Amino acid sequence: MEKNKLTIIIFGIIIACFFAAFNYFYLSKIITFSPTLYFISVVLCAGPIIYIKFREQSRVRQLEENFSPFLQDFVETTRSGMSIPQAFKTISNNNYGTLTPYVKKMASQLDWGISVEKVLITFSKESKSRLIGRIVSSVIESHRFGGSLTDTLESLSKTALEVEKLRAERKLYMNSQLITGYIIFFVFLGVMIGLEKFLVPSLGQVSSTASFTGLTGTEASEQLDFAAQYKVIFRNLILIQGLFAGLTVGKMAEGAMLSGLKHSLFMMFVGILVFTIIG
Repeated sequence: MEKNKLTIIIFGIIIACFFAAFNYFYLSKIITFSPTLYFISVVLCAGPIIYIKFREQSRVRQLEENFSPFLQDFVETTRSGMSIPQAFKTISNNNYGTLTPYVKKMASQLDWGISVEKVLITFSKESKSRLIGRIVSSVIESHRFGGSLTDTLESLSKTALEVEKLRAERKLYMNSQLITGYIIFFVFLGVMIGLEKFLVPSLGQVSSTASFTGLTGTEASEQLDFAAQYKVIFRNLILIQGLFAGLTVGKMAEGAMLSGLKHSLFMMFVGILVFTIIG
């Protein structure tokens, strides 16, 4: 798995370097917005790393969502009189989504005679979830000091369920902030288009009257180039605003900046598309 991740990252870097070199040696000579393409090259370079992190975060979230039902089933099974290995073997036939392979692995390890503590610690490390890690740590401490494992798991399953409920409520509450973030971005986009429609043409008009104000042809040409540079600046500002606005929206709505990457990509794509069509 780690080898596949490294391959994806190297491939992304190679593609980004090739795109940047092609832009430098060829595209920069025939198009006016080539500086923007360097920004896209950076996105292409960081894209694979961001994708891997996003997939990992999504996997952890799905594990945490399925962990509470797993704990509840485990508690019910152990209360029926089954031992821990028997309980794991029984519930390993249930479907817990992305958690199912881990449950089956733990059931197999217990059948092989591996201790409960070692099995749980291994699962906690492999899950890479802070929530699951804290729950497993509590279970192990209770087991070491002779506490009732079933009662401990029942209490922790309720805690995990409450955490998921709080996350859902937080996401619902923050939807208004998400909408506000989108409104702010589109207002910014409107301002950039307004500047493109009124400021840039006014600079062109100044350049066109240069001959009547005593400016040389070279100076007039420089003013025209200056107006074209404004277009590039506005375009880059839209990309930057879309990137960071999306990350902020993701942080507010879902509690993680990586979750905002989908919002960033949407804002950047729509922003550039609208600016290109209308501008």
